[in-house]
Parts: sequence; C-alpha cells; structure tokens
Amino acid sequence: MASTAVAITTVTGSANVRATIGSKSKALGLNLSYPKRPLCAFSGLKSASIAQIDSSFLGKVSNESLWAYAVPKLKEKQVFSNQLQPQASFKVAVLGAGGGIGQPLGLLIKMSPLVSELHLYDIANVKGVAADLSHCNTPSQVMDFTGPSELATCLTGVDVVVIPAGVPRKPGMTRDDLFNINAGIVKSLMEVVADNCPDAFIHIISNPVNSSVPIAAEVLKQKGVYDPKKLFGVTTLDVVRANTFVAQKKKLKLIDVDVPVIGGHAGITILPLLSKTRPSVTFTDEEIESLTVRIQNAGTEVVEAKAGAGSATLSMAYAAARFVESSLRALDGDGDVYECSFVQSELTDLPFFASRVNLGKKGIEAFVSADLDGLTEYEAKALEALKPELKASIEKGVAFVHRTAATAASG
Repeated sequence: MASTAVAITTVTGSANVRATIGSKSKALGLNLSYPKRPLCAFSGLKSASIAQIDSSFLGKVSNESLWAYAVPKLKEKQVFSNQLQPQASFKVAVLGAGGGIGQPLGLLIKMSPLVSELHLYDIANVKGVAADLSHCNTPSQVMDFTGPSELATCLTGVDVVVIPAGVPRKPGMTRDDLFNINAGIVKSLMEVVADNCPDAFIHIISNPVNSSVPIAAEVLKQKGVYDPKKLFGVTTLDVVRANTFVAQKKKLKLIDVDVPVIGGHAGITILPLLSKTRPSVTFTDEEIESLTVRIQNAGTEVVEAKAGAGSATLSMAYAAARFVESSLRALDGDGDVYECSFVQSELTDLPFFASRVNLGKKGIEAFVSADLDGLTEYEAKALEALKPELKASIEKGVAFVHRTAATAASG
C-alpha cells in the first residue's frame, strides 16, 4: 500500500506537521506509530483477528476486535490459565443509568474486559438495573447510587464519567427544545464531577450536545479544573450511522468502512466527509446529497419510527460504549486510538468542533487535521453553512452558565 500523508495538529494548536502512515512524528514530541492500514485501522473496535471468544454482545467479528487489545496484555503478564482472564483495572460511572440509553449502555460497558468497577447513578430506579447487571459473569463489580446525596461517592476515583442523563427527544421536538431541561441537569451533574473526579475522561451524551459540552466546560472553568483534553461530546453515533449507511449503499464490508464526521451533533451541523471515506469509493452527486441528509436526520428517523415511544437509545448506547472502550484502551496505553468527538478545538474559528482525534493516556494527544484538507465543493459549502448554527448553540450553552451564576450571586 502506498504511504498516505496525514496532517496531525497538536492539542495546543501551535503546530501542524506532516506524518506518513507507518512513521513516527518526532516534531510533535509524540510517539505516534501509525498502523500500516489507514487511520481507520483503529476506529472504535479493532478489526484484527487475534482471539475468539464464544459469547459476545457484538458478534464474532467485533468480538475478535474487542479482545484484540486485551490478549497481548495477558500474554505479557503470563496468565497461567486455559481461559482468557482480562486485567480489568478501570472504573467507569454512568450518570443517568436508569434511562433508555443508560440501561443498555451499562450492559455494554459491563462486557468490557478493561472495567473493574461500574458505578450506576440515577435519581430513581437504578437499584434494579444494578442488581440485574450484577448477575452477568464479567469481571466488573456493579455498584448503584441513588439521588444527589450519593453522587459524590459514585464519582470518587473513577476514570471515565459518561453522562446520558436528561429527557429524550419526542416527535416534533428539536434538540434545542430540550435545552432548558437538560442544560440544568448537565450543569448540576458537572458541578459534582468537578469536585470529585476532575481528572477523569468526561463523555457528554445529553442533548443538545452542541450546547451541553460548552456548559460542562464553563462549569469546570468556574471550578478551576478544566482540562480541554479530557472533555468529550460523544458524536460517535454520527460516525456509526455514516459507516452503516455507506456500507449498505455501496455494498461494502462494514468493518472496513470509516467515514469521518465533523462539525457538531445536530441537523446540518453534522457533516459526513464522504470524500474521505475509507476504503476510497466514488459517489454520485445524488448519492452524496441523499446520504448526507439521511445521516443528519437519522435521529429524527428513529424518533418518528418509534412514534412517541422514545428516541435513538439502543444505537446511541452502542456508539457510546464504543467511545468508552476507545477511551479505556487509550488510558491503558494503546497509541492507535482514533475517534471523532465534539471537543475544544482550533481547527476552525469555532471554539468547539467535532473532528477525528488521537486519544492517549492524558486525553486528546493530537487532531487529525488532514480530514479538513482537500474538501469537495459540496463539503466546503456545507462546512461554512453549519458554522452560524453551531456557533449559536455553543454561545447558548456558555450564556446559560454565566446567567445562572449571575442569578445565584445576586440572590
């Protein structure tokens, strides 16, 4: 395979360098050893076939992927057993674990060989969920926490915090309609996160993500513990959908497909870069338009199909579990972890932006800026078109925190 040039931008945004696939970037001070395959070689779950386990929630191919990272670690530690015994060592907390996303997400995280403790929090109905999950014969210990009085204990010492808490979308409801309810929920949870686990990776799922992530950032800033490398808006579902729809349209093997999705996580702010699809594939103008619109409106597609019975909970839980697994592998030292996420960024003139990033032990190690190079005319126009809406959503989140702080001070 011919080498592929990939631009990597440091997290400080102070430098751009060119790295070739298969080489290491010394100029960044980063040991970025790229796989021989394209960057999609690790995008969530690996495709390497290293081990086979009989039971898996992901099926045979993804099951091999799930264990591909764990098995070499086991060999290094010389585990004397005929069975694979993963060295679970990370604590994960799910805030909103009793909800439509939280319950299946808890199950999928419980399956991870890297999790030692799974902390489930909600304001009600979480004890039954924890009891149910605790019967699964996987390594992690499940603990339940109910109500604000137990939240601090839930968060103490955790490595990853996932926040799906909030109300779901209903028919006719936009993500902005959710703002007044979910903004307050995210703010109150983040205040406790800041006090009890400020060094954890923080995954924001609560919609509208385009505003929720800035809200979380402002709370962390007010507490003096903000680390932009560890705050993530989970946009993985947009990538999962893009990969699925493209594979179906072009009759490709799904595990080989990787479509970077940039921008934000609502409507036109979701921009799949179909020209950057791996493996390389040609689309007609009609296919580009129809695929882009379907990816952007996929959430509404599910809301309407459920006819008032909920939103995209199962696919969201799957995508969130993938991002959790990626974070855990990064924390455990895997250097080839790449995911798209809505984060503080200097790739554009917007303060937050979704793009592909390289994850490491300390969070974001680098941005893959090459994805924004050589955009098609359609993508370039769409990028400019999304900016005003995304900018407004970001500012709305920031203003909410400042307004509530001012109100509290005057009261």
